[in-house]
Order: sequence, then structure tokens, then C-alpha cells
Amino acid sequence: MRGGVVTFVAMAYIVILNPIILSSGTDVAGNTLGFAQVAAVTALTAGAMTILFGVVTRLPFAFAAGLGINSFLAVSVVGQVTWPEAMGLVVINGLIIVLLAATGLRRMIFDAVPLQLKTAITVGIGLFIAFIGFVDSGFVTATGASSPPVGLGISGSIATVPTLLFVVTLLLTGVLMARKVKGALLIGLVTGTLIAIIVEAIWHLGPKFSGDTVNPNGWSLAVPALPSSWVSIPDLSLVGQVDLIGSFGRIGALAALMLIFTLVFTNFFDAMGTMTGLSREAGLADAKGDFPRLRSALIVEGIGAVAGGATSSSSNTVFIESGAGIGEGARTGLANIVTGGLFLLAMFFTPLTSIVPTEIAAAALVIVGALMMAQIRHIDLTEMSALIPVFLTITVMPLTYSIANGIGAGFISWAVIRSLSGKARQISPLLWIVAAGFVVYFARGPIETMLG
Repeated sequence: MRGGVVTFVAMAYIVILNPIILSSGTDVAGNTLGFAQVAAVTALTAGAMTILFGVVTRLPFAFAAGLGINSFLAVSVVGQVTWPEAMGLVVINGLIIVLLAATGLRRMIFDAVPLQLKTAITVGIGLFIAFIGFVDSGFVTATGASSPPVGLGISGSIATVPTLLFVVTLLLTGVLMARKVKGALLIGLVTGTLIAIIVEAIWHLGPKFSGDTVNPNGWSLAVPALPSSWVSIPDLSLVGQVDLIGSFGRIGALAALMLIFTLVFTNFFDAMGTMTGLSREAGLADAKGDFPRLRSALIVEGIGAVAGGATSSSSNTVFIESGAGIGEGARTGLANIVTGGLFLLAMFFTPLTSIVPTEIAAAALVIVGALMMAQIRHIDLTEMSALIPVFLTITVMPLTYSIANGIGAGFISWAVIRSLSGKARQISPLLWIVAAGFVVYFARGPIETMLG
């Protein structure tokens, strides 16, 4: 139960961030999604899917709108189609994933992945989580220059109070975990939030972004202050606003199929990688990297995409922040019921989700990233034909901000390097097929241009 609470606290930002991302996209008809409506369906879908996954699979992996896909929809898809048509593509993507899982093909692909790559995916996700935490906290920022592209804080210094509080929360949580204090992550999050509320009450730092004004010393997403209104009635008017076939008529079948292909690949392998990493972190994976009730997990994950499209909250998938709850002791679906229940409550208490600032939640992500990176000890790195694919898997994820990209780089390099090193017979034919699919995935931009 403690783990379920920690997972929710670590994920609560999605109720704010998903509306920010989706409401920023103007579709081909000039329409946008309302912030409050997206916030309500984000909490609704996350809560329902998290509970469903916990009940069916009895695993502590929470669900919410996937950050990669929602950005892809807002930036790349709705410039070509309307929002209902874009969500229709998400539903089709989910139905395909459910079909792959129900027929066993998704499990076969999962089993075809060598143990070294499964472990590398876990480590890569750990670094990805940590990188997200560093960026969200302002500890790592874009420089705007070609070299170096990122740097420390502002002009190489920790120059803002929110980032300083991230460091304080990170060190406090680290000390508590090193001393094996139960509830270390939750204690760190609550303590950091209380300090942030006090600091904001004294210095009134305010938000980093307010309209066109940028306040570099402010809080990035949520200002830590007790809300004036604690309860709000959720607006669920976006539920059912879906057009399954409109995009095919608007942009043509080939272009629509390429968008679906991208969604399926991103959804499929992001989820596979995340569940692999979380199951290992929870100690639920066996020697092959498989975990209990895998087929059910893969089917329900596909249903998350369907549900996300049907509610216009974007494809819902397993969240890597579930690792925060796992680090706090979550091992069964009970944690999911707690997390999901809190998400459903969040529909009515949306103002409360703004209390925990992103900078404080980011400290938990860095700690979880460190815990997941420890899995690298299980990989034999003495063989060069395995070392390079493992290295590419681990590094490409955080550096390109995509789990799917890291998995693709690992699969392609594993197939090419291992086969040309005299180990072709050890490679599953399915892995070759998936690697070829990733070649198409990486070249989808030029392919779309050629088709156009």
C-alpha cells in the first residue's frame, strides 16, 4: 500500500503534464483540446487501467498516458488529421497490439529477445528515468548550443531554489535508503514537498512559465502551495470523441498506415522494455527475464492504448515511475489498486495534484534510476559482440529520450554484429524480423516523404 501511494505521487505530474502536451496541439481543422477536459480523462483512464492491470495480472505496474506517444500526437499527427481522427489511430494501434498479444505473437517476440538485451533494456530505462529526473529538476538543462547540447543548471551552476531543493531531497532520500529506513522514498517526497511549500510561502518564486513570460527561478510545472479550491467536478466530455476511419480518407491509406506503424512500434517496445525493467527491479523476473502472467499483462497493456484513444487521453501504457513504488516495497496488484484509486480521486481533487512540484518528484526518479542501473552486474561484458549492442541499448534510450529507439538500436546491432561474428544460428528468426521492422521505423521519415 505504501508502494502504491509512492507510485501515485511519482506519477501525479501526468495529470498536469499530459493536458499541457495535448492541449498545445492544434489539429488540421484548427481545434484544440481543453486543458481541464484532458486532465479529467487523463486521471480517469490512468485510474481505471491501473486497477484493471492490478486485478488481472496481480503485478505492481501502474498505467498512464505515455509521454512519447502524446508528444508524437500533438506535434506530428494532428497537423495532418483532426483530434478525433488522431485518437482513432490510437485505438486502431491498441487493437493491433491486443491482437498480437492474444495470438501469442507478442509473447514470442518477447521470448526471442536474448537475456543480455533484456537486462540492458532495464539498465537503459534506469538511466532514462534518471535523465528525466535531472531534466525535470533543472539540474540538467539545454544550452541552446551545438556543443555541449546540455549543461549543469543555469550557465553551469545550481542557481535556482527549486533545483537546490531537488538536490536536498535527493541526498535526504539517498541517506534514508542507505540506512535502510522503511518508506525512504515516501518520506523523502513528503519532506521535500513540505520544505517546498514553506519556501514558496516565504519567497513567492511562482511558476517558471506564465504566458509568454519566463521566470528562470520559478517552479517548472506545479507551484507548491495549498490550493484555494480542493475539489473540482471532472469534465468527461472528451470520452467517446473518436473517429476510427476519418484519417484514411483525409490523408490516404498509406500515410495513415505509416502513422499506425509508428504508434504500434513505439507502444509495443516501450511497454515491453518498461515491463522487463520493472519486473527485474521487483525481483519477479526469472532467469530468462520473463515474469508471471506475461500474456495477460501484454493483452491488458494493449487495452490501455484502446482506452486512451477512446477517452482522448492518448495511449495509456505501463509507467516507468512504477519503479518508485517497487523501490518502496510494491510487489503485487494491491499496489495498483491503491495507485488507481488515487488517480480516480484525482479527477475530483485535480488542484491537489499540483502540490508536489516536479523538482521534488524528480529526486525519486533519480533514485529509482540508480536502483535499476544496478542490474548491469548480471551482464557478461567480456564478449564484444554482446557488449556493443548492450552499450547501444543502454545509451541510446536516454540520449534520444525514447525507450523504443534504444531497443531498436540494440536489436539491429545484435542481429548484424552477432551474425557477422559467426553466431548467426543463435539469433531467433523473429529477432531478425523485428530488427528489419526497426530499420523501417528509423527510416519512416524518408519513407513517408517517398510515399507522399
